[in-house]
Amino acid sequence: MATISMASSLLNTLCSSTSNRRRILPLAPPLSLSRSRRRLTIRATETDANEVKAKAPEKAPAASGSGFNQLLGIKGAKQETDIWKIRLQLTKPVTWPPLIWGVVCGAAASGNFQWTVEDVAKSIVCMLMSGPLLTGYTQTINDWYDREIDAINEPYRPIPSGAISENEVITQIWVLLLGGIGLAGILDVWAGHKFPTIFYLALGGSLLSYIYSAPPLKLKQNGWIGNFALGASYISLPWWAGQALFGTLTPDIVVLTLLYSIAGLGIAIVNDFKSVEGDRKMGLQSLPVAFGEETAKWICVGAIDITQLSVAGYLLGAGKPYYAAALVGLIAPQVFFQFKYFLKDPVKYDVKYQASAQPFLILGLLVTALATSH
Repeated sequence: MATISMASSLLNTLCSSTSNRRRILPLAPPLSLSRSRRRLTIRATETDANEVKAKAPEKAPAASGSGFNQLLGIKGAKQETDIWKIRLQLTKPVTWPPLIWGVVCGAAASGNFQWTVEDVAKSIVCMLMSGPLLTGYTQTINDWYDREIDAINEPYRPIPSGAISENEVITQIWVLLLGGIGLAGILDVWAGHKFPTIFYLALGGSLLSYIYSAPPLKLKQNGWIGNFALGASYISLPWWAGQALFGTLTPDIVVLTLLYSIAGLGIAIVNDFKSVEGDRKMGLQSLPVAFGEETAKWICVGAIDITQLSVAGYLLGAGKPYYAAALVGLIAPQVFFQFKYFLKDPVKYDVKYQASAQPFLILGLLVTALATSH
């Protein structure tokens, strides 16, 4: 259960760390790699900075912040000067588990995974590709293109504070991206693929991460499209990679996992409530901004619950009644915690809700994966 809780924490934090900072710029600037260590210190206007300080002083890190939080890339982090610790912080390790869990689900769904040294090694390499490398790339590029809004909301973060130079960030983006795509190609060769499925999944996922944040498309500006893209990135893509590694990625699995990504959309909405004020200022149409917080709460829980009930119905229709019943059993506690925490106050009870409810959603993913493998 500890693994499931970590996976759920990763899933919610992954959505949090990406959807919570909704502005990202294009990847084109990283091509200029000069040797100068230019420090990037971006300052908001005096008026905006004062407003933010007055309204959200609790966002500033304590003088004695947590070194553990710093390494995980979450709030309450210690201000660090070690460049390698800062590099790790930018990749937000706390967001890796959902992708790792997705690979596990894909391997389980293939029905071909065996507990052999080779299969375990393949899984570990696929997890390394999906988590530290490509998720690390996504989080780093997200921070890079969010540097202007972070200068207003979280000026102490590594990039706007100048703790890491512009060129160091750009180099990290390219190393992680090329490393992840390179591992994807190796996995295709290792799996004996005639068509490099995993390579193209990695390439497509990396492109999706880019257009999610960068103009002219900047998917994250639209609450529906941006959050669905986020859900698909963290649920569907790693599942597809794990299944393609050990078996065949079939159209029905593609449809099923994309359907499940609607639940991921709901999870992403959970994290939009705490950034409503900033989204309004920046003109971003998150669902709480577009529909109002009360309506957005019900859109959120509806996306999570109706999606899972639909998957349960699919499993029942496919002749898997026990798996369908198990999935319904895992939905029930999620609904309970939605009423107990989230629907009462999505900002105040954000962490409690996600820590309580998300493990059941994550476990439901594995139940669905095992159902499709038999």
